[in-house]
Amino acid sequence: MEEEHQHIVPYETYLKILAILLLMTCITITVTVIDLSAWTVLIALIIACIKGFLVMSIFMHLKFESLLLKILAIGVVLLFAIILAITFIDYLNR
Repeated sequence: MEEEHQHIVPYETYLKILAILLLMTCITITVTVIDLSAWTVLIALIIACIKGFLVMSIFMHLKFESLLLKILAIGVVLLFAIILAITFIDYLNR
């Protein structure tokens, strides 16, 4: 039988990530209040991507998973990005 390894993440790490996520949420709200024209959406999406990466790697424990599962998760994110890009391209060309 295969031996399972448990990765115990200290609560302190979860609290740090939570604080970072809350800070990034405040930054996103601040960016939307300031008028940066087209840059507003880009900055908000970049912050959202960073937040998603933190949630996936720490809270979903993807950091400790096998390479195959990491590749599959990245594939899903890339597929979502492609669908989002196609949607934006369609919207801009109307």
